[in-house]
Amino acid sequence: MLNDLGLDTSVVILGSGGVATSLARALDDTVGYSVRQIYSPHLAHAEALAGKLAVAEAIDRVEDMMPDADIVIISVTDDAVAQLVASLTPRSDTLWLHTSGSLPASVLAPLGPRYGVLYPLQTFSRSREVRMARVPIFIEASTEEAMVTLRRLADSLSDTVHEADSERRRRLHVAAVFACNFANHLWAIADDLLTADDLSFDVLVPLLKETLEKAADDNPSDGQTGPARRGDRSVMEAHQAMLSPANAEIYRLLSQSIISRYDFL
Repeated sequence: MLNDLGLDTSVVILGSGGVATSLARALDDTVGYSVRQIYSPHLAHAEALAGKLAVAEAIDRVEDMMPDADIVIISVTDDAVAQLVASLTPRSDTLWLHTSGSLPASVLAPLGPRYGVLYPLQTFSRSREVRMARVPIFIEASTEEAMVTLRRLADSLSDTVHEADSERRRRLHVAAVFACNFANHLWAIADDLLTADDLSFDVLVPLLKETLEKAADDNPSDGQTGPARRGDRSVMEAHQAMLSPANAEIYRLLSQSIISRYDFL
């Protein structure tokens, strides 16, 4: 995309974490966009990300942000967004975006009339490259004109783009926490149990892959197996007796949730 002057659309990214890193690298490889600055209060973090990009400058003060950026993407923790917004100078010509699944788009309203959300539904880490084209992106914009610009940006990054208002996006984020963050925590517990018995997490990988493929091909409810699905209380009690009190409680709560879902008495 070219702006009115025939130049690449200039992008400033405020943040240097996993989401910011993946977006910056994807945009840097996208024709028509130029990531010009990376901001982090920790200059070394900004420099580490900027060093991976073509022309980006690292800054650690928002006062040093270029005054004529076409798009500014705020990609920091949810708790830090409001404070960062309060420190920024409003600009009517800039499209302001944040990447949060939980925050409303309106948190950016003090910065100008053109604002919205660019929410990529994926787990991101600085150390892992993600193919952004495969990541579903959910967008919301304050005006029809802002949506045109945002849609063009999102379509240039991903093959799958959906519009979603703030309430729908919050529900989506909760679902993602259950599917990803909670599941990963359970994997960590499983890894601890295996490590204590000198076993590798690798032994579970085929099981995890088949579980995911089955859920994707059919649906998670139909694919549920295990002692709670069967109502096998003797096995569940034996399992809980093997666990630490904290893990036994997690086991009990999840088992009870499964039992309730399938109407066991």
